[in-house]
Amino acid sequence: MKRLCQVFKSPKREEMYLYVDKARGLADVPEALLQQFGEPRAVMVLMLDPARKLARASAAEVLEKIEAQGFYLQMPPTEAELLRRDRADG
Repeated sequence: MKRLCQVFKSPKREEMYLYVDKARGLADVPEALLQQFGEPRAVMVLMLDPARKLARASAAEVLEKIEAQGFYLQMPPTEAELLRRDRADG
């Protein structure tokens, strides 16, 4: 299943993103989450299918969450993830 997605960045937390169906926009995102997320900043539109590679998330999982709840919230990396990333870069 392919879906045209819009990705928004949080102005409050580094590396926090919301993925939504482009046609629905932010309509399905709970108000409480939007308040914690901050004013969403659109950063990209992409055609997502389960085989697509994403940097920090499984495309299949993103699509499943959007289908089930209307959005996917990508949280910032944990300290352990940051350490692994630093070791891989260095």
